[in-house]
Amino acid sequence: MPAAPFLAQHIFACCVSEDDNQACMVAYRPQAAALLLPLALFCASTQMAHGADKPRAAPPVKSATEYVVNDPHANEKVTVAAEPCTEASACPFFRLPYVSHGFIPVRVIVTNDRDQAINLEEVRIQFVPSEGEKLGAATYEDINRRLFSGKSAVGTKVPILPITIHHEPVDKKIVNDDTDFGFQSTIVPPHSTRAGYVFYDTRSLDEPPLRHAELYVKMMHTVDDRGKNLELFGFTLPFDKWLATQATATSKPAAASEKKP
Repeated sequence: MPAAPFLAQHIFACCVSEDDNQACMVAYRPQAAALLLPLALFCASTQMAHGADKPRAAPPVKSATEYVVNDPHANEKVTVAAEPCTEASACPFFRLPYVSHGFIPVRVIVTNDRDQAINLEEVRIQFVPSEGEKLGAATYEDINRRLFSGKSAVGTKVPILPITIHHEPVDKKIVNDDTDFGFQSTIVPPHSTRAGYVFYDTRSLDEPPLRHAELYVKMMHTVDDRGKNLELFGFTLPFDKWLATQATATSKPAAASEKKP
């Protein structure tokens, strides 16, 4: 379900006390009720809009060991792989043209060959360019600001109070793409593979942004044979391997055409 707007999150959070999660008295005030009603209707309409957009099928997922860019940890029995999309034609299933707006979607694949599950709740997936600082994955808001102009921001008139709060709603296609193609769970069960797309804003980087760049995945957790919490070593995924395969693939057709009389 898409995240509620900031104002809605703030008001609903204020209606829960720190004492056993009991409802605050403010929830029963007429003014608060007047505020919550339009917000509840807005959230309901957002959910209906999401339901109207049919889910799209994600590309089939293979074991992480079958991808060009992978980092197997034999002792930990976990392999992580990465597959970037730098051309819109290579990932036509997305609802929006992220690539043409300076984002690189990267599919992260985790294969768990352990007898215990892997927890991704605290995982950090960072894009490490050849020069400059590490990049965290783009948020809904980051993507929305890039793809849609500020003119799309709407004003919300708050009942009772003589103020208008301006906010920029996140386009539902962004949320739906994350629902269909992001990680569906923070748990990777034993002897299974899970995958999800993350997006990186590479517009400010030198071209090509993947050259000498890496993806660094850290803070995966599992348990050892004694049930004790265990943090896996970080995974390093160099994109030069992927670039090399792309160069080879494009050179083969050219070489074949040169041989024709």
